[in-house]
Amino acid sequence: MKNGYSIEIKLSEDLLRKLLYVSEAEHRTPSAQFNFMLRNNIAYFEKTKGRIPEAALREIDLSAYQSES
Repeated sequence: MKNGYSIEIKLSEDLLRKLLYVSEAEHRTPSAQFNFMLRNNIAYFEKTKGRIPEAALREIDLSAYQSES
């Protein structure tokens, strides 16, 4: 992973199967597909609700998500 952060998510079996299906159809790994969808969701959020302030982003503590590798 490029930035060294990870997050555990819990998915229903149905949602996992659909993620894997879409990933294969789009020729992406499940991780790359999830990142693609997440970026699109954040872009939609910012388009409909306004840009997320950089100052607010800098205040978020990322230490709990730092990879050990």
